[in-house]
Amino acid sequence: MSRKLKIAIVDDEPDMRESISQWLVLSGFDTETFASAEDALKVIGPDWPGVVVSDIRMPGMDGMAFLKRLMGIDSALPVVMITGHGDVPMAVEAMRVGAMDFMEKPFNPDRMTELAKKATQARRMTLDNRALRRDLSEGQQVMSKLIGASPVMERLREDILDLGQADGHVLIDGETGTGKTLVAHALHAVGPRASKKFVQVSCAAYGDEALAARLFGPLEDGVPALEEARGGTLCLEDVEALSDPLQGRLLAFISDQTIPADTRIIAISNARGEGRKAEDSLRPDLFYRLSALKITVPPLRARGEDILSLFTRMTEQFSEEYGCEPPQVNAQEAAQLLQAPWPGNIRQLINVAERAVLQNRRGSGSIASLLMTGGEDTQQATTTEGKPLKEYVESFEKMLIDNTMRRHKGSIASVMDELCLPRRTLNEKMAKYGLSRGDYL
Repeated sequence: MSRKLKIAIVDDEPDMRESISQWLVLSGFDTETFASAEDALKVIGPDWPGVVVSDIRMPGMDGMAFLKRLMGIDSALPVVMITGHGDVPMAVEAMRVGAMDFMEKPFNPDRMTELAKKATQARRMTLDNRALRRDLSEGQQVMSKLIGASPVMERLREDILDLGQADGHVLIDGETGTGKTLVAHALHAVGPRASKKFVQVSCAAYGDEALAARLFGPLEDGVPALEEARGGTLCLEDVEALSDPLQGRLLAFISDQTIPADTRIIAISNARGEGRKAEDSLRPDLFYRLSALKITVPPLRARGEDILSLFTRMTEQFSEEYGCEPPQVNAQEAAQLLQAPWPGNIRQLINVAERAVLQNRRGSGSIASLLMTGGEDTQQATTTEGKPLKEYVESFEKMLIDNTMRRHKGSIASVMDELCLPRRTLNEKMAKYGLSRGDYL
């Protein structure tokens, strides 16, 4: 339920302030009074949860100067001006500047109530729309991090948008390093709870007693996670690490909640790919409650040419960080990137991209050597299932045009010259691969 908005009453005459305030309070409004415009400006800022009723004639900063300051702070703030009989032309000018309306002294109480109701309704709509736009913007920002044009990523984004609007609990599974926590953030950000808290707890990071206190309390400092996330989302990472007693307490908490749930739980399981599944680690009744809605995040090796797009983006970011040029990938290296099994998924790709940039800065090494030796998440590279040659060629061709367009900041002439392509051929290939010059300008 939306909170009640305030009406700020600004007038240098104490009796006038109090009489307006008393009438509006009796009419069901919350009020706050100020003896001067300067005092009011200490409190009223952008997105101030209320409206303003102000006298025009005041010592110090008068009503017109006050109105202009308010419009500079928030042009959508409803302001009602109080005028004497001879101030009507000034009130009309105030409405031109941005005032919503004006009242003449002596007041008609019914008109005062009508204006207050109209102003607060308009303000509530403005603030609700702003909050919605912020929530949508935050959701779009999170979703934009789930990059990739492969069918599995298109499906993942569709699933997030669909399940984000639902109210049931969600189980996210997938191999280590696929981005399951980012998916959890996206589910929260695109849903109706986006303006509420997102509380994240790693079940594997605590001992049993400490985890019980973190989830259910009591805590010496702060509130337990289930209370902190009330009305919002509780994200439980490594949910399979919950002991049997804690699984029972979590199930009791879920069972006691109203419908729709006070707190949405997003459980993340890292069991997939380790020879077991989440249902092997959780008691059946809890598993079925948590997995009413389920998302499986695809492994990197299933994302096709997304691998090349991600690798290019990451090497560009690391090159900027280290102050050097990004490595240029040849056709053989592109095929190796596409064929690698990527057991460490996105985390491994980040590791390889950073080391490729450092190698390139030194002028030695190759991407193939990185795939063979790897890092902590990397195993010796073996190819995955083969693909038609045509797919490898097209993936490399797209990456090559994309990289060249980025390097030349969208200059078609420069790209044509470097790749020795006629304009028509370049245009046809860009259309085929969904590349737009505007993205590089």
